[in-house]
Amino acid sequence: MQLSRDELIRAYRDMRTIRAFEDRVQEEFSAGNIPGFVHLYAGEEASAVGVCMHLSDRDHIASTHRGHGHCIAKGCDVEAMMKELFARQGGLCGGKGGSMHIADLDRGMLGANGIVGGGPPLVCGAALTAKTLGTKDVAVAFTGDGASNQGTTFEAMNLAVVLQLPAIFVFENNRYGEGTGHDYAVGSKDIAGRARGFGLPSVKVDGTDFFAVHEAAREAVDRARGGGGPSAIEVQMQRFYGHHSGDAQLYRAKDEGKRARVDADPLASFRRRVTESGLLPDATFEQIDAEVAARIDGAVAGAKAAPPPPAEALMQDVYISY
Repeated sequence: MQLSRDELIRAYRDMRTIRAFEDRVQEEFSAGNIPGFVHLYAGEEASAVGVCMHLSDRDHIASTHRGHGHCIAKGCDVEAMMKELFARQGGLCGGKGGSMHIADLDRGMLGANGIVGGGPPLVCGAALTAKTLGTKDVAVAFTGDGASNQGTTFEAMNLAVVLQLPAIFVFENNRYGEGTGHDYAVGSKDIAGRARGFGLPSVKVDGTDFFAVHEAAREAVDRARGGGGPSAIEVQMQRFYGHHSGDAQLYRAKDEGKRARVDADPLASFRRRVTESGLLPDATFEQIDAEVAARIDGAVAGAKAAPPPPAEALMQDVYISY
């Protein structure tokens, strides 16, 4: 399905924003300006954007410890995200959640999650709500190849099939669950095939090809909205950085991450395909790159200038009385 000019621009802008955000977070974290840990999404941009372009604020997603890209693709405010990572006031979670707990319920972003396989059960809850209320909304669980082995994920897929929920399970297979290779840890070597065994329509797509992801997601979302039940998509790609910033990556081949930036870059593939087809000129991409770079610079400056949360905010948003 041919995308419009505006859709192409949106897709590239979102992917470029994720890339610029993550590269800058790596720089700021390495300089000691960001507390905690960060797990970067660079190299996987086509997955988040290809899926989330089909979603509205009413639809829900659950993310992983590698959640910045999902946040941006779902429409979360980049400036507030940066403040959250810097642990400053004005952050999406008040500067108290940080990278692995970043969330925005107003955008349908249920949150990053430090629990491997923690998202799929949450998505079943959101999908069951949508089905019960008849809203036609859908819920998407982004998980990695590591989470594809978790019992929570198996139970969630089975439940989604049994109840015919409008849920979509997106397995972002970047070859490694932390430091354990997919080919070793997944006995069948086929995440999509295993999901198919639970009764879900399942496909495997090239995660460096935005258009392949976009089309697979369109079919899955249309199926879910139309009452056709859940689906699974295995998206194969490579992450450019380690499991976390500072990971020595001794489990990877020498310069594997560097080669991925040349051979498996979804932004470069998108730009090449679009320009060669005459759909957008190089000048448009250059303008977007400049605008995104300026926005990220502004987001970092704003985060550094913002104060930390006050002491009296320590117990806010921790407990709730019903």
